[in-house]
Amino acid sequence: MDMNRAYSLKTADRKPRWRHIDAKNQVVGRLATQIADMLRGKDKPEFTQHIDTGDYVVVTNAEKIKFTGNKFEQKEYIWYTGYIGGQKKLTAQQMLEKKPEEILYHAVKGMLAHTKMARSQLRKLLIYTGEEHPHKAQIIGHAPETKK
Repeated sequence: MDMNRAYSLKTADRKPRWRHIDAKNQVVGRLATQIADMLRGKDKPEFTQHIDTGDYVVVTNAEKIKFTGNKFEQKEYIWYTGYIGGQKKLTAQQMLEKKPEEILYHAVKGMLAHTKMARSQLRKLLIYTGEEHPHKAQIIGHAPETKK
């Protein structure tokens, strides 16, 4: 490799892998930063800013994530339905009971850029409650990196 030239990965040379992460007893924010880096490809030496070099990330046990401090009771997820008086709120505790995978999804989404490429990277994030997921064949075939 010529050290006087900048390296830029070609789109055809991308080789995304499948990674598995067990979210059991993991802190939401710290886990979300690791996942965001994997989706972008920032943890690879061939990272190129303008090309999607990231991997597919499968997260299991999303219902067993942890919050630090008082966030479990105080953090609110707010959205608007589009109707008059349609602002809705759920605390992190209520969200964990109803849709535990949405907590991690929103945390990772907030850490990615708000662009077309980030939307395509976010599609490579697969979050499941419980141990079972339908992507075991992809992960086994590519020497999985299991984080605990």
